[in-house]
Amino acid sequence: MITLRINGLNVTVEEGTTLLVAAKFFGFPIPTLCHMEGLPPYGACRLCVVEIGEGPKARMVSSCTYPVEAGLVVRTSSARVVRARKMVIELLLASCPQSKVIQDLASEHGVRQQRFRQENEDCILCGLCVRMCSEQMMAHAIGFRGRGETRSIGTPFDIKSEVCRLCGGCIYVCPACQLRCTFNQPDKAICGGCGNLEPPCVEKPQFDDVMCYMTPCVACEIKKD
Repeated sequence: MITLRINGLNVTVEEGTTLLVAAKFFGFPIPTLCHMEGLPPYGACRLCVVEIGEGPKARMVSSCTYPVEAGLVVRTSSARVVRARKMVIELLLASCPQSKVIQDLASEHGVRQQRFRQENEDCILCGLCVRMCSEQMMAHAIGFRGRGETRSIGTPFDIKSEVCRLCGGCIYVCPACQLRCTFNQPDKAICGGCGNLEPPCVEKPQFDDVMCYMTPCVACEIKKD
């Protein structure tokens, strides 16, 4: 068993457990797009970043791929982590603004606009569909093609796959397939129809190290009443 500290709480978990699984087990929510139970860690979306270590040596890692270590100090919602997550969400919105999943993430994390050029793509390259097809359905019908800006997902040589069983698993797990009506202009990329109230506590200086991680936020619930 491994003992470490998460958000000031000493916890003990089995060796080999990832920080994401450990944090969620003890009630600390961490957002993620590319992680799914039943599939091995992938670390593509970077939404699940957490801060480990203390002082100038503190650094951010993807919690879904980082295994627990004895004596490790972990912060799942420090000011640095929150800023990084908001930046990732903005980039995701710029890439695929019509995704309901990404829209909900933006609302949950207080992202009201994105500052990057609108791409309006239909894929965020999270890899969920490829992994579902190969690791759960054992079909290997689709995969990644190209590198860098030309990277995409599809069948080899764009030819209809003979091994695809039309199971729909790729569509089921795809966060970009769950579309929501929205504008295409960057300043209107978030519809805000389901936006949560802005948490009143997370911007205060005393929460710089570990900000509010409660879902729902107790202060917000009180504010609603």
